[in-house]
Amino acid sequence: MEGEMTALWANQTWNLVPLPPGHTPVGCKWVYVIKHVADGTIDRLKARLVACGFTQQQGLDYEETFSPVAKLNTVRVLISVAVHRRWPLFQLDIKNAFLNGDLQETALCGLKQSPRAWFDKFSKALQEVGFTRSSTNFSLFTHHRTTGTFLLLVYVDDIIITGDDSKGIHEVKLHLGTVFQTKDPGPLRYFLCLEVARWPDGLVLSQRKYCLDLLRDADYSGCKPIDTPIDANHKLRAQASDSDLLLQNPEYYRRLVGKLIYLTVTIPDISFAVGIVSRYMHTPRRSHLQAVERILRYLKTAHGQSLVYKTSSSAPMLVAYSDADYASSLDDQRSTSGFCTYLEGHLITWRSKKQAVVARSSAEAEYRAMTSVVSELTWLEGLLTDPGVKLPSPALLLCDSQAAIHIAKNPVFHERTKHIEVDCHFIWEKVQMKKLDLKHVPGTEEVADVLTKALSSTLFYQCLSKFDAYDLYAPACGGVLEKPIKVVKELASGGRDSERVKLKIEIKVERAGGGWEESWKAYGFGIGAEELPGRKGGREKEVNGVEQAGCRETAHYCRRQRWGPGNVRLRSTDPNMVLSGSNRRAEELYGSLD
Repeated sequence: MEGEMTALWANQTWNLVPLPPGHTPVGCKWVYVIKHVADGTIDRLKARLVACGFTQQQGLDYEETFSPVAKLNTVRVLISVAVHRRWPLFQLDIKNAFLNGDLQETALCGLKQSPRAWFDKFSKALQEVGFTRSSTNFSLFTHHRTTGTFLLLVYVDDIIITGDDSKGIHEVKLHLGTVFQTKDPGPLRYFLCLEVARWPDGLVLSQRKYCLDLLRDADYSGCKPIDTPIDANHKLRAQASDSDLLLQNPEYYRRLVGKLIYLTVTIPDISFAVGIVSRYMHTPRRSHLQAVERILRYLKTAHGQSLVYKTSSSAPMLVAYSDADYASSLDDQRSTSGFCTYLEGHLITWRSKKQAVVARSSAEAEYRAMTSVVSELTWLEGLLTDPGVKLPSPALLLCDSQAAIHIAKNPVFHERTKHIEVDCHFIWEKVQMKKLDLKHVPGTEEVADVLTKALSSTLFYQCLSKFDAYDLYAPACGGVLEKPIKVVKELASGGRDSERVKLKIEIKVERAGGGWEESWKAYGFGIGAEELPGRKGGREKEVNGVEQAGCRETAHYCRRQRWGPGNVRLRSTDPNMVLSGSNRRAEELYGSLD
């Protein structure tokens, strides 16, 4: 509190004057918060004296209030570009940011016009040293000069800086330090509850602490984990039955869903489930809360999940997957759109959203979903021009609907498309201008499926493996991503006949430098395998510390351990071995057999 008062006086926030007749003063209050770092330890105790801006009247006390902030999609794009170019990432914090704004009336935290005043002054400070504001995202500033390129992204008073000239970045920090009071935490590690961990090949982005805090606050830290965030046969609707009563405390439901929405920033596989439960924020019922509780149980399994951004020497390329689930809403028969986009092989944006109108066919639903992803690709192409990223080829859009692709390439199906809004047909214009390439992808390879529909555990993890999503606690990561790790993988195949396959998977993980080693084993026996001790009806059972099960159970066992196809390679020791039906089933359930 003493530090806050010192800052208020230093910025000359107020002067004591008599209250003019007929005026009501804007009150103030103290707000307290405990700031934590990524590992959960306390960083500092923070106090702010804020004005009660809710008592202000528009047109009398203020005019303009809008202040841009960084889109979290832009944060991921910036990280992807920096990792691909091997640029360092730094962060910067502005102390008492709102007190720096220049107003006709003095600025204070809580006044409605304070955010805009602060952003205007910050923008001027950057423009003085050559930065220009991006036309696609006003919170992104770029500076190109002979010594290098610099990118600066601001979210209120939290800043990310990157570029190819470390000396120039240091000069930018010094300039901002002369204009404002700044705090320099160093390399980017914790930004808006996003944790950034480094490993030899790039960066890992996660919300591990935020997820664990959510589970603790909801009293779900000790819950039973579950494999998927939503039941594959869910029947969620506004009211399932007469016994499906309204919640007595709807604020609790809304608070949980709001936190889950923010978790989709790094956990895309819950986007569809969270989108479903967010439809019922106005009148949540018991069935809706049960769906939220299932998502929490899934997070018990996936709280260490992260997005990996790896360095690469290949040319940058934009690739997108589009999908739709026709008439999936039980309330109004509207379809659900879903898409995900990749830059340089990194997952950067995704969305799962119910369509605004009822589609008359599955082809129309897919076509409308393609429209939304093309809009996203257009925005991304504009955003990438700021850091100077040149795409060698048009963006590639993959869709599993041949009919939708035909409509986009050849808009001649008048009877099927004459009712679709004109703005949806700009896809055809993009294709004709050679700015978009459309290709069909088999349904089994459609990554966006997980964003449009509830999937079984098998299909869910197939899609998840293509998201480049890794678990911080997986054996291949060892739970610590700051140190290099060596992974040794082996597979031995036993005797078999046309209907019998014996599969043994052994994974050993060694931490570089020695001193730590652990191994896991799982055994799978295919169709016709003899009964073994502990194996009954294909169920899993541990015998002498070893997991014994059928091929299906072995695949599930590996997935529960979060051993994605990127962490485990299934390799046969017999070069003449031909995949049997049972082994192909294991491949379908788990990943490719090399």
